[in-house]
Amino acid sequence: MTPASSRRRDLAAIVASIAATVFGAGLGELAAAVVSPTASPFAVIGGGMIDLAPAWAKDLAIDLFGTGDKAALLVGIAVLLLIVAGVAGVLERRKAPWGRVVLVALGVIGAVVSMTRADAGTLSPLPSLVAGAAAALVAGLLVARLRRRSTKAPTDDGVSRRSVLALSGVAVMAGALAAVGSVAVSGGARAVSAVRSALRLPSPATTTPVPAGADLGIDGLGPIITASSDFYRIDTALVVPQVDPATWTLRVHGMVEQEVVLRWDDLVALPQKETVATLACVSNEVGGSLIGNARWLGVPLRDILERAKPTAEADMVLSHSVDGFTASTPLEALTDGRDALLAIGMNGEPLPIEHGFPVRMVVPGLYGYVSATKWVSELEVTRYDRAEGYWTSRGWSERGPVKLQSRIDVPRSGARVGAGDTVIAGVAWQTHVGVSGVEVQIDDGPWQAATLATAISADTWVQWSLPWNATSGSHTIRCRAISADGQTQTSDVAAPAPDGATGWDERTVSVA
Repeated sequence: MTPASSRRRDLAAIVASIAATVFGAGLGELAAAVVSPTASPFAVIGGGMIDLAPAWAKDLAIDLFGTGDKAALLVGIAVLLLIVAGVAGVLERRKAPWGRVVLVALGVIGAVVSMTRADAGTLSPLPSLVAGAAAALVAGLLVARLRRRSTKAPTDDGVSRRSVLALSGVAVMAGALAAVGSVAVSGGARAVSAVRSALRLPSPATTTPVPAGADLGIDGLGPIITASSDFYRIDTALVVPQVDPATWTLRVHGMVEQEVVLRWDDLVALPQKETVATLACVSNEVGGSLIGNARWLGVPLRDILERAKPTAEADMVLSHSVDGFTASTPLEALTDGRDALLAIGMNGEPLPIEHGFPVRMVVPGLYGYVSATKWVSELEVTRYDRAEGYWTSRGWSERGPVKLQSRIDVPRSGARVGAGDTVIAGVAWQTHVGVSGVEVQIDDGPWQAATLATAISADTWVQWSLPWNATSGSHTIRCRAISADGQTQTSDVAAPAPDGATGWDERTVSVA
């Protein structure tokens, strides 16, 4: 066999092995749809990678991809899988059966990882094993055709390659159909969506009004209430948990005098409170968009904890999600009178499924990684010296109070504006403390006091604006907030890890 012929066969083997892997992956997704969507080979491998990721890697992913971090991870896994599949194809042609061994090993790795997931069941390894076995079987059959050497005619080598490539196309189509079929077979998401759509929330016993002067009505300024569809989503769930309220329970246990178990009907029967609160992600960069303000409906967490009666030694509540995520929240923050809720509603509707339906936590004043557990199923009353939350065990700070921040929304960075009268505007926040003022600096001029909108409460962001007579040229605009307790936002620049970013938001604009 000539070197050129060998290279052509290697290339055909790579294509065949990749096609076989696509077929196996599709079949694995179909098996997961039958067994459990969270047992999807992509989901378990991706979830394992998220669990193993250090704090800097998480922060880098969010910085690069924002709320598209999960999609980027899945694409990365797919690319890596195809590279490994290509290498396996060459191995299978040259040193069979080692290519098949590699593909089976991928399935076994997925199966092992699936058993480490919080929601693992007896059949959780099955989809990954099906994927690995199917990929190995099809790759073996396809590459075997390339190893057969015909003596009947010199054109047989080309015919063999073409037949393998044609069969590879069939395998890819079959894998794609299996993946599409997995969506049709999986009824869990549709069922929970239907339950959510039919759900009617109870009326609140108390509500927080939005003052008439809370919204400045400036085009381009972040709205006073963030639409649910626009609210940022950062969590560790590659497959969004589908939790039926009929089967949901909350267990309160640990360092308590009395263990408490609540079901959905128990929770909605309690007096509900509607409040407005701003949530912020610790990964939010200065001037970033990983923050939102919404109306939340739920039961105060202090009422739930009062039933359980935490012991005097307890100082932390470790909340658990159905997907295995945990957050360590200071007990004091759940019992000191702030509007910390077990939330069931968001902006007048049941929680969106991706935002924690049917029940999540909302705790003003703390970054989400230590407080905003979605799909919450368990509250473990404990101590900081006995337990750690998901991200605190990975190097993030223990308590996560939200830092004083402000952001420029208008004009946008890099924008071109006309000379003359215009406006600079943005939002500022330090939830559970409040904001008393915002100052703006244009180029290296003096700091000027902006006008604040009427704050809804100390637990929400507040809009601000400053009129500006813009002159031609390039200008740099900075802002800084002043908290309700008199502190001025620091100019010290710090990355989000390990306890939130600091610095002044800055925009450069061109005035025509």
